[in-house]
Amino acid sequence: MDLLALTDTQENLWWGVIIGGFVVIIAVVVLLTMLVLLVRTIEQRVATIKDTLERAAANTADTALIGETAAQVDAVLTEGLEHHLFLGRVLDKVRS
Repeated sequence: MDLLALTDTQENLWWGVIIGGFVVIIAVVVLLTMLVLLVRTIEQRVATIKDTLERAAANTADTALIGETAAQVDAVLTEGLEHHLFLGRVLDKVRS
């Protein structure tokens, strides 16, 4: 009797384990490929967002003038209100 001989059941179990191992290896390869593709997509989108933010920073480089512009707009509005009040008083006197 040969000590290394396998029964039919043992041989079937070994083939099942070998086939199962190949299935696991294929699944791992597929999942890793998907992961690499997703990471590449994320990197491309991050680069696009970075470019957009750099362009936004360049577009707003002159924001130092915003405060001065706001002050001047307030001055114009104040003067306009004074003219409105003055004309309201004068027109009431002219009409009477």
